[in-house]
Amino acid sequence: MVVTKTARTTTVLNSKTTSDITAGLRFGRFPITAVQPVVEGGRFPAKALPGEDLVVGATVFREGHDQLGVSAVLLDPRGRERQRVRLHPAQGEQWKGLDRWEGLITPSGTGAWSFVIEAWHDRYGTWHHNAEVKVAAGIDVELMLAEGAALLAGAADDAGRTGAEKRTLRAASVVLSDTTKTAEERLGAGFSPEVLAAVGRLPIRELVTVSERFPLQVERDLAGRGSWYEFFPRSEGAVLDHSTGVWTSGNFRTAAKRLDAVADMGFDVIYLPPIHPIGFQHRKGRNNTLTPGPQDPGSPWAIGSKDGGHDAIHPELGTFEDFDTFVSRANELGLEVALDLALQAAPDHPWVTSNPEWFTTRVDGSIAYAENPPKKYQDIYPLNFDNDPAGLSKEILRIVQLWISHGVKIFRVDNPHTKPVWFWEWLIGKINKKNPEVVFLAEAFTRPPMMHALGRAGFQQSYTYFTWRNTKTELEEYFHEVSHVSPAYFRPNFFVNTPDILTEYLQYGGPAAFRIRAVLAATASPLWGVYAGYELYEHVARPGAEEYIDNEKYEYKARDWDGAAESGRTLAPYITRLNTIRKDHLALGDLQNLTIHRSTDDATIVYSKHKTLADGTKDTLIMVVNVDPHSARESTVSLDLATLDLDPADLNEDGLFRVDDLISGQSWWWGEHNYVRLDAHVEPAHVLSIRRQP
Repeated sequence: MVVTKTARTTTVLNSKTTSDITAGLRFGRFPITAVQPVVEGGRFPAKALPGEDLVVGATVFREGHDQLGVSAVLLDPRGRERQRVRLHPAQGEQWKGLDRWEGLITPSGTGAWSFVIEAWHDRYGTWHHNAEVKVAAGIDVELMLAEGAALLAGAADDAGRTGAEKRTLRAASVVLSDTTKTAEERLGAGFSPEVLAAVGRLPIRELVTVSERFPLQVERDLAGRGSWYEFFPRSEGAVLDHSTGVWTSGNFRTAAKRLDAVADMGFDVIYLPPIHPIGFQHRKGRNNTLTPGPQDPGSPWAIGSKDGGHDAIHPELGTFEDFDTFVSRANELGLEVALDLALQAAPDHPWVTSNPEWFTTRVDGSIAYAENPPKKYQDIYPLNFDNDPAGLSKEILRIVQLWISHGVKIFRVDNPHTKPVWFWEWLIGKINKKNPEVVFLAEAFTRPPMMHALGRAGFQQSYTYFTWRNTKTELEEYFHEVSHVSPAYFRPNFFVNTPDILTEYLQYGGPAAFRIRAVLAATASPLWGVYAGYELYEHVARPGAEEYIDNEKYEYKARDWDGAAESGRTLAPYITRLNTIRKDHLALGDLQNLTIHRSTDDATIVYSKHKTLADGTKDTLIMVVNVDPHSARESTVSLDLATLDLDPADLNEDGLFRVDDLISGQSWWWGEHNYVRLDAHVEPAHVLSIRRQP
């Protein structure tokens, strides 16, 4: 027998059996399968954030009835052990009898982290179980007590134990061997809380089986946490001469004046649609017409003219110096600038002349414009990556690097699903190797396999189907999916609206609908976003379309922010409150900690988020939302108390705990079952914080 001892384990293996029989086999001494979070067997790293609690798990089992121990070991980018977590049998009926083990690991910094799963013969757990059963039945009593004494005496010599642990284990071994005491007294010494704590911190392990190492890419906070605000710089400060009907465009200097209000609402990212020259050929007019007027500014997504392409700035917006000043001002206010990366070209983009091979030429010699039937984009030529993939890819890399040099660290990518996935894996890999702080958001409203593939390819976050999930059932299913099924490779950014998306829910739901969608987005996902005008309840759609009438994509829009604030017809204070709650409660910054609870009403959704912080304090929020914007709803809310991690000190003599509504300021005593009435026209949601006792 070969016995190898380390500070953490005691491994006993038969050397001949190991070398001659088990070498090269896929299963170790104990099978470890279905490890999570793992993306395609480890070909791609799972996504993580600093301080984020990640659910780690595996299916682990063994032959016979002896006890298993399972741990996850978190390794930093240098391969050093940073955390070791004992996994426990997964809870819930769906896991009963399936040998599933789960726990939480929490990386503390950015970089290429990794983890392994370890399984071992739990010598103390096995003895504890056998001794408990046999001594009570009067079977092999002295033998079981003697085995316990020998086990604890040997464990006291393990390297890594504290002096107090060694003394505890040796003292317990002595009592277990003391035949002058009753069997119950001797067994009690071996089962004492002090012994359990000692072997819990440093288990007595044999036959350790270690999985392969699985990668975790830990990225900065804004890769997976943050609140986004979108506005068009040309509209901020735009002026209409009513006598002539001529607009004067806003620019970076006038738009910078709006940044204070955005920062005051608590946003982290200011997202700008394309800021490049706009094409004149086939320019779209108001409301997407094919007959623009001479003053129509065109769609910013129709990039390129005689004034330049993706590496230029629209002359009416200003110069690169003006842009740098805008970025600097945003940064002073705690905002990062996200720039739209729209890989397409107007018919008069310089590329059309210099590199026609980057487009698709039809049999009649014309270049194919963009289509998404029934939508047509005659003012845009899509790119073709098949004719000169190397040349086109290098040009796009140059453009992204240019904007990075001007302070842009976040790119919202328009329609990435219309480009090859390999290209994004290459581009994001090249950029993040040199600039790991750069974040890419995929604006991909398409089929799930493509959306998920883009996440695997490197996109740090993505737009989602949240916009179209409005009923209680739809929301529960989608919240479960994004928080428990796909988080290893897909980070959801819950935008409540976009220039292209104004759902019927917002068109006809009134101000209550805007509050409901805001509170859902801000509390269910660590990422959420708002397009300007949402706070003014803009809700009128172009007939027959799911987008705004007088769409800002095709015209200037001067909003009366001051008038709205003076009249009180603005959602800005509510949005500010939600962003303040997000910053004050770290539980909302994690993705995988969402639990759905039950309610008796089919329009009242209930979910919670819980996190134990590094200092041991607990942060738990319970969201109760009436998703019917037209009425008041009554419900009995039934909570899964185990997921709330309540301490005895948190409960009163009736077993109730105190909750504070972070929106209304009211407080109540709550328990497992609670009556709730939410009037959508007054306040459609509770955001309840459990009051913890020190």
